[in-house]
Amino acid sequence: MREVSREWLEFLREQYPKGSRVRLTKMGNDPHPIPPGSMGTLKYIDDVGQFHVKWDNGRGLALIIGEDQFQILPPEPQTIKFYMPLTAQLYAYDDWGDLEEYGNDLDGRELRDYQSCIHEALLENQMPEEKNRGLMHWYDKPDGVNTKVQSVMLDVESRDGQLWGVAECKVNGTLLPEEKEALAEYISGQASDGWGEGFEQRAIKLNDGELYVSLWNSSNWSIQTEEERFSPDSLTRLPDLCWSVLPGEGTLICIKRGESGYYPSDWSTKDRAQNRWLADYNNQRRGITPAQEQAMLTGSMCGWDVPGADPKWYEEQQEQNGGEMTLG
Repeated sequence: MREVSREWLEFLREQYPKGSRVRLTKMGNDPHPIPPGSMGTLKYIDDVGQFHVKWDNGRGLALIIGEDQFQILPPEPQTIKFYMPLTAQLYAYDDWGDLEEYGNDLDGRELRDYQSCIHEALLENQMPEEKNRGLMHWYDKPDGVNTKVQSVMLDVESRDGQLWGVAECKVNGTLLPEEKEALAEYISGQASDGWGEGFEQRAIKLNDGELYVSLWNSSNWSIQTEEERFSPDSLTRLPDLCWSVLPGEGTLICIKRGESGYYPSDWSTKDRAQNRWLADYNNQRRGITPAQEQAMLTGSMCGWDVPGADPKWYEEQQEQNGGEMTLG
């Protein structure tokens, strides 16, 4: 078996991600070949450059560049939705037909009746250059997010008795945990200081007044995927990534689920208290509880099969201690 350089392997795996569709033209020197024209799904590319395919007919023969003839078709974009709580102010008309001086604060439950007009306002506020990629038109970093995320479109959706702001993302391939966090950070920045800042200053005209909708607010705001927000175990499952403070040193760190050790954060300061605040802020923004953070820290340091790597263990300890949990 010929050797394949690491650079070539990295190129192949980047160009042809898991989930790509494969169309066979002709299989070479196999005594029981897959019929020409067969379709399959790429599982992975091994260390010698063979394309391992799960064929639609149930077979599992690998393909070799130079021996087999085949086409790689890009995987269908998957949809990832990020949900954000909505707030608004409603300025009603008074008896003389003038707008009231002070608006009434509305939350997601009260905004359900305004779903259609907010949806229309989001569409009308979209600029012509955002037609194809939405918010990704303004993303200027040459990284995996820019390569993989085809578009990010803003909308609203009613779930669990309230109206949510939704960023619907079309993604080619699979986002790495750090890429998903970078995407969530970018969307939250657009919701607070970019696109959303302009939108919340635009009046949505109603029969009984004017509505000003905010995609971001400074109180208990978070941005989460559909699974993170609405799955039954959303508060007891481990997140893909979280922030914490290194015991002893006080360094701000990032932890990835299933990986041993940690990654120092570029945002780390020399002040332990400031690092603790940054960890809390970032975790809260992504809906990560203290129990989930502590379980991630334990798993990264002591192994992912110990009791302490389960958020439920810390919730039980918290109940026994009267509801208190202190993080480093």
